[in-house]
Amino acid sequence: MNINTIIQGDASKKLKDIPNECIDLTVTSPPYDNMRTYNGFDFDFETIAKEIYRVTKKGGVVVWVVGDQTINGSESGTSFKQALYFKEIGFNLHDTMIWEKNSSTFPSNKKSKRYTQIFEYMFIFSKGKPKATNLIDDKKNKWAGSKDFSGKLKNPVPDCSARNNIWKFTTSFNDKTNHPAVFPEQLVSDHIYSWSNEGDIVLDPFMGSGTTAKMALLLNRRFIGIELSEEYCEIANKRIDYLLKQEKLF
Repeated sequence: MNINTIIQGDASKKLKDIPNECIDLTVTSPPYDNMRTYNGFDFDFETIAKEIYRVTKKGGVVVWVVGDQTINGSESGTSFKQALYFKEIGFNLHDTMIWEKNSSTFPSNKKSKRYTQIFEYMFIFSKGKPKATNLIDDKKNKWAGSKDFSGKLKNPVPDCSARNNIWKFTTSFNDKTNHPAVFPEQLVSDHIYSWSNEGDIVLDPFMGSGTTAKMALLLNRRFIGIELSEEYCEIANKRIDYLLKQEKLF
């Protein structure tokens, strides 16, 4: 199995070449509801979900970032259907997180029928109990340093506690990658840090412009990427090559 490489092809087929239970973490966002098209290609969700389950180690985690398109006046519900299917095939739904964006492509106006849609789901699935949970402690505590009135609290309230499960990141518009939906790097970095350890293997079956690969390397993890588009594979490989030259990681 080749590590630190991006494989060009259909994930439903290329995943079959990865051995059983060798992936520690998957971080990805599928092209849901045809909002991101690949020349008319429709990905085989159920096959890909089953393959991800097969290749995930016991205790491994999947971060599945997805939203819903509004079609004929109704949200598609694709996100919920996929989450329930992941549970059906054996994953636990460890957490339902929210990515709050800083702006929307289609903000509401006086003629709108619904409020501005400004978030995506970040479903956290686990194959049993997660083996890595490195929660990020950056939520500042109002009562930091204080003790309770009885004086029985041995340790004062810390400066920060684990953050909430709604994360706010700037949407990566015009990221100079020519990809229509680039992951915010900090979003990917925070998930990789939270759900894996150094040396682990991180998978992205919809690699796109290579953000998951880049952040995995920067956090001393290894990666495997799969991407259908030859153009995006080239973009991702250029980003990785540039990173390796700048950071001298190897």
